[in-house]
Amino acid sequence: MKKSNSRIPTRDPLSRLLHTSNHNQVFINFRGEELRCNFVSHLVNAFKRHGINFFIDKDEQKGKDRKHLFARIKQSRMALTIFSKRYAESRWCLNELARIKKRADKRKLQVVPIFFKVKAASVRYQKAEFGRNFWRLAKTSSGEQIKEWKEALESVSDKIGLSLGNKRYLTDHP
Repeated sequence: MKKSNSRIPTRDPLSRLLHTSNHNQVFINFRGEELRCNFVSHLVNAFKRHGINFFIDKDEQKGKDRKHLFARIKQSRMALTIFSKRYAESRWCLNELARIKKRADKRKLQVVPIFFKVKAASVRYQKAEFGRNFWRLAKTSSGEQIKEWKEALESVSDKIGLSLGNKRYLTDHP
């Protein structure tokens, strides 16, 4: 009987999906200004500990590397979209989300929404603080762009995901 060096159960399809190749498997879409130094840093550390390949846009220059980011989305098998109150302030985040939706519609990308201190309905219908931020940005955008963003917000927020409220879920692990 052959012994496996892998600690990943072979029956778990998510584990197989995330550990099958060296290119970026999980694209993390989030509002960096708001989440980079807290929730996302914990998520990244957990991915590293478990050998999960991922990509975050920490090294890209805002506005200059959109083609590079879109290529990273295309290389990925899964996207985590982390919605937060300030997510909709960012044209950058919404453009990534629109690209993620297009790939998901073609069944080339699995998307898992995470609602971080924001309600799924606020994202889906652009309501509350999330909605106010969205509509403020929309005032400086084209009708076509707004339509694309709204469709992406509605589609992705309608998927099964994870809601994290105001309780403290983050702990420090070695």
